[in-house]
Amino acid sequence: MQEKLIEYLSSFVTEKRITLFKENISHRTKYLTIAMEDIYQPHNASAVLRTCDCFGIQDVHIIENKNKYKINPGVALGSSKWLDLNYYNKLENNSLDAINSLRSKGYRIVSTVLNKNANKLHEFDLSKGKTALFFGTELTGLSENIINNSDESLYIEMLGFTESFNISVSAAIIMSHLSMKLRNSKINWHFSNSEMNEVLIKWLKASIKKSDMLIDEFYKRFE
Repeated sequence: MQEKLIEYLSSFVTEKRITLFKENISHRTKYLTIAMEDIYQPHNASAVLRTCDCFGIQDVHIIENKNKYKINPGVALGSSKWLDLNYYNKLENNSLDAINSLRSKGYRIVSTVLNKNANKLHEFDLSKGKTALFFGTELTGLSENIINNSDESLYIEMLGFTESFNISVSAAIIMSHLSMKLRNSKINWHFSNSEMNEVLIKWLKASIKKSDMLIDEFYKRFE
C-alpha cells in the first residue's frame, strides 16, 4: 500500500522533484541521530537542524525541560520539513524519557562534554552500534541526568584559549566527521525499505498542497 501511495502522490510533483527525493533519500540515515536538551537560542537550534539535513541525518530529538525549542526560519531555511522531529515535553524529567526511548530503539547514548578524559572524536568507534549524540546548552552543557545515564561521552579536542565551541559549531564538526566516517565504513547505515517509504511519503506530503485531502481520496478507493 505504501508503494501505491507513493506512486499516486508522485503524479502531483515534477519528475525533477522525484529524482531529487530519490537521490537524497539514498544518503539518509538513522544510524546516527541527534538529541538536544533545553536549547534556548533559536538561531543555534535552527542551525543544528540545517546541519542534520545537510549531512543526511533524518531524526532529531528535542528535549524541553525548562526551555521551549524555537525554530528560526531564516536560519533553518526549511530544513525542518525534511526531518523527523521528536519532542519530549510531557513529563517532569523529559531527559530520562528521551534516553529511555532511544535506548529502547537500540541506540547507545553518547553525551558531548568538555572533558578531556572522554572519547576523542577521531577515536570514536561507530561500529559499536547505532548512536544518539546528545548536545546541551552553551552556558551549562548537558544536565547531570544525561551525563550520568550516558553509555559513553565524546570530546572535541581544541588547541586555543577558548574552552568550547557553541552548540551549532560543535554539532556541525561532530556530524561532519562521523557522517563521513560512517559512509566510508562497511556498516549498514542505510534506511530499510519501510523507513524509505515513510520518509518519501512525508516529503511528498510536504511538497503537495492539500496533500491530506488527496491521501483521503486515495484510501477511499480501497474501502
